[in-house]
Amino acid sequence: MPTPHEPSIAVRRTLRALGQNIKEARLRRNLSADVVAGRAFTSRPTLVRIEKGDSGVGIGIYASVLQALGQLEALANIASIESDKVGQDLIAQSLPPRVRIRKTKA
Repeated sequence: MPTPHEPSIAVRRTLRALGQNIKEARLRRNLSADVVAGRAFTSRPTLVRIEKGDSGVGIGIYASVLQALGQLEALANIASIESDKVGQDLIAQSLPPRVRIRKTKA
């Protein structure tokens, strides 16, 4: 299903970089496109589209290809708190300046 709009240049650039990284990971492993496509349960033309950064390919297929390359965990960590500096800063700003500990009656 085609997207209703053209993704921004930043999105297209990022997907091209991801596609290039996927292709280079495949080549570092000396795996053919046919082998990776088979392991990812997709077709070779779809793998070629991924390696070109096609925004029309579903994220599930990207995930399957990453799994075939042993890189699926990296996808799960993309928006994790450890890699989300903006989120960490926002949480830190919302913390109270001090916390008063109330004494409990014994």
